[in-house]
Amino acid sequence: MKRFFSSLLLVVTSMLVLAFSAAFAAKSSKGGPPAVGEVVELKFHPVKGKNVDLAEMKGKVVLIDFWATWCGPCVAEIPSVVATYNKLHEKGFEIIGISLDSDKKSLTDFIKDKEMPWPQYFDGKGWDNKISSSFGIKSIPAMWMVGKDGKLVSTNVRGGLEAAVERELAK
Repeated sequence: MKRFFSSLLLVVTSMLVLAFSAAFAAKSSKGGPPAVGEVVELKFHPVKGKNVDLAEMKGKVVLIDFWATWCGPCVAEIPSVVATYNKLHEKGFEIIGISLDSDKKSLTDFIKDKEMPWPQYFDGKGWDNKISSSFGIKSIPAMWMVGKDGKLVSTNVRGGLEAAVERELAK
């Protein structure tokens, strides 16, 4: 009986080790979202303007806003996001938009109309967007905050953006 339980324990332990190894390998191969406290790596050519490299924004607090013009909750957040940007941009706050739109003209018309001057990533692939997919985004709006050190501070700053940015700027 003792031998049976020893063998069973060995089998169960082996299965757990294999499961955790497979899960880790899957996350590593897909990239996946960074954990809070990890450096966020992001480079792209925006719809308008010069190339964006998050590493070059160290020293600033950065909002990465995963959104789309067709997303009602995303559009509802825009007045707050624009107001926070206008108030805190000069103090070191930046925004990077990652658009899950599929129509470039709709996006460019929208950002012009809503006076959203920050860089926007667009590849026209909707939910298959290269950047949002690589970060594991499954729903929008998703608002990530990156601290002055380039590390992820939060994956959810909706509803309290201005206060969250002010706290990070004060650090």
